[in-house]
Amino acid sequence: IFMTHPTKAVLRLLLGDYLRLLQMKNAKPEDVLYTESELQSCIEKIELIDFHQTVTVKGLSFYALNAGHVLGACMYWLEIGGRSLLYTGDYSMEDDRHLMAAEIPLKKPDVLVVEATYGVQVHASKNEREARFTGTIERVVSRGGRCLIPVFALGRAQELLLILDEYWQANPHLQKVPIYYASKMASRALRVYQTYSNMMNARIRAQMDVANPFHFNFIQNLKSIDVHNFDDSGPSVVFASPGMLQSGVSRQLFDRWATDPKNGVLIAGYAVEHTLAKEIMNQPKEVVTLEGRKQPLNCLVDYVSFSAHVDFVQNRSFITQVDPKHIILVHGQKDEMGRLKSALLLQHRQLPENKRPTITMPPNLQEVKLKFARRRSAKVMGSLADRDKEPQEGQGVKGIMVTHNFSSKIVAPEDLSTYTPLRMGSVSSKLHVPFAGSVDTLMLFLNEMFMGVTQNTDEDADDGATVFGLNEDEISVTVGKTKGVATVAWEASPANDVIADAVVALVMHSQSSTASIRLTSKPCRHPRAAEEEPASKIARDESTTTASRLKLIADSLKDQFQKVEAVYESNAATFEITTDCGHDAGAISEEGTLVCNVAVQFEDENGNNASITVECADKKLANNVR
Repeated sequence: IFMTHPTKAVLRLLLGDYLRLLQMKNAKPEDVLYTESELQSCIEKIELIDFHQTVTVKGLSFYALNAGHVLGACMYWLEIGGRSLLYTGDYSMEDDRHLMAAEIPLKKPDVLVVEATYGVQVHASKNEREARFTGTIERVVSRGGRCLIPVFALGRAQELLLILDEYWQANPHLQKVPIYYASKMASRALRVYQTYSNMMNARIRAQMDVANPFHFNFIQNLKSIDVHNFDDSGPSVVFASPGMLQSGVSRQLFDRWATDPKNGVLIAGYAVEHTLAKEIMNQPKEVVTLEGRKQPLNCLVDYVSFSAHVDFVQNRSFITQVDPKHIILVHGQKDEMGRLKSALLLQHRQLPENKRPTITMPPNLQEVKLKFARRRSAKVMGSLADRDKEPQEGQGVKGIMVTHNFSSKIVAPEDLSTYTPLRMGSVSSKLHVPFAGSVDTLMLFLNEMFMGVTQNTDEDADDGATVFGLNEDEISVTVGKTKGVATVAWEASPANDVIADAVVALVMHSQSSTASIRLTSKPCRHPRAAEEEPASKIARDESTTTASRLKLIADSLKDQFQKVEAVYESNAATFEITTDCGHDAGAISEEGTLVCNVAVQFEDENGNNASITVECADKKLANNVR
């Protein structure tokens, strides 16, 4: 629970006073909203913040702005997912005797949740209200009457006390008339105000340098009052709580004084519907006392609004300055809110339709859904942002994008630990593939598929294992270190993973040819005669790409099969393969050999597009050769 320092001080007073009143009334357990232990648990969860101090909780960032409603009251500016919301709560735009007016945020929010307490009502000017307030009180006490001012212990009471104490100071003929502040919490409330005077306006701060402005000269604090024994024989002014006259000292004094036409009741704040304070503003002839009996209402009843809520003009001006895209009206009666909504719609009708804010006034518990276009942006930080020239639009940026709490940043891998809580790591992968083929056959397959294959000997191995390196040695294939196993190792990356998959397939495929199968029983590589080829065979010209590739095909076939005879002619060659190994049962001739004829024809000398035909009684062998 986040709140300002004065709010926490006031919170304990108000919520604790509620429990005290329940004990006095012997309330039933089901009527108790919370217990003392629950209140203490609540207070332990409070975290104090200052105005403009940004706090971030699970992706939600917020800070408080001065609301001017009561001491410590604040508006909250919230941001989440790149969107902003301003929640005003109760706020006031008047700089009164002790509080500053509400702040105007520097930025424009996407959503404004604003109070609509007074709807389209307009307050009189500050000077006019103060003159009417003090004039009404003077009129009542001058004719010998008692003036009751129902107020809450905290809030506007302190403002009214300052006004009246100053007025008594300026009018000596009134100084014999006592002013009482009847509230059990009054002294404690004033201590809170004295403690946090530095959060009030410049006028109070200047007075604090001389004397405490809340040490009143003409106002007496009554910590307790017995209404029945209270000496009210002469004129007096009494501030008493609660402000709505529903019970307590203010209601008891009202019941006692209401029948005397010399007396007066001055309602100085907002009155809630269906309360006695609201009812007597309509000047009824009779009222019902706390005991349930009817009595005439003869005293003066007047209303002067010192409510710390904005009126229509102030609210409209604030909304116009804030200029939100969406407005949500709360905290008001339905009729008043409806009139305010209509007035705002009429005001915004002059704007283009695409620039008019939406205005809603949802009832309690109704969900409000607003649609926003997705807005993505990322900050380039660290070494990526360290450039001599400003980047141009469309210029590429290569780095790692990290998104946390709806905020994205792009950094170089080496800056990851500096600007994020992440660290760079790597995954080393290793696969052990069963392998019974020859190293030369595997080398042939790897060179056919990849460029830049390196071959080295692992001197640490007992038998001198062979190590092939691929993709600038980021992938290695080790053969001979462990009998019957080829080990493929690489540092995981998108490119290396794909290449490693291809290497594993090649290792498996290099064992699936006919010659490789024969390795399980005897060597496949057969010695070739060193004698020169017969004169009937055409000499090969290896100066062209086609000739080089025909030679490569010949060498590959000779590595695989027992006997291969080649005849070359321009861009073509024919190969006769004689072998004693076939795949299909019954396909080998009586002499125990199988003959396959291969014809290879290239289009040109550049080795482009060769057509290959294979004729063989063993179809599977023919397919493997092809």
